[in-house]
Amino acid sequence: MSQTTPHPSAATAPLSPVLIGGMLARPLPGFVLNPLLRLTLNTVVARHPAMFDRLQGLDCPLMLIDPSDLPFRLALCPDPARPELRLARPDDDVVATASVRGPLMTLIDLMEGRLDGDALFFSRALVVDGDTEVVVALRNALDGEEIDLLDDVLSLFGPFNPLARLLAARAETLLERAAADLAALRGALLNDVERQNRGQAAELSRLGERLQHLERAGRQRKRAAT
Repeated sequence: MSQTTPHPSAATAPLSPVLIGGMLARPLPGFVLNPLLRLTLNTVVARHPAMFDRLQGLDCPLMLIDPSDLPFRLALCPDPARPELRLARPDDDVVATASVRGPLMTLIDLMEGRLDGDALFFSRALVVDGDTEVVVALRNALDGEEIDLLDDVLSLFGPFNPLARLLAARAETLLERAAADLAALRGALLNDVERQNRGQAAELSRLGERLQHLERAGRQRKRAAT
């Protein structure tokens, strides 16, 4: 089995509600998150049973899914007979067949077929390490399904599905507003940093000109003294 380690130039996390939510979720232990991950995967597999069947013959590779805006990674074993999704252990980066790193929403958009995987890879919005054949096989398996992760999760609410959808729509609106506010804040901070950089560059230029003037004056005094 080939090995992979996290890529040093992996996509950096954008300032977003996901990044802030990930910071808040950092203290949650694995025994809280792992059942949720398992339930989500089982629901997706139940609604899209043919998805992992397309991965027959890959010898159950271990894939690391590394959302750059969350404080943890996920380990996916797409075994058609017994798929598994859990929090990655510290030693998983040693035995993993491949890894994919990028912002969470980009990873979800890729899974749901809203983004072109090739374009993401070439633009470095996603960073792939290890056995790319496994990553391509998984992407092709996803391309064959019309996955809507939110719809799959909401299906768990049964008769309360309409209420859950309403609450999800409200939450999506709030997240969009929060994302817009954070983007504006990020722009304002970057503009402030840019102004400071311009001011520092101007000051360095003035100091350089002053130094050149002093050097010329020193050379003139030296010539006059001789």
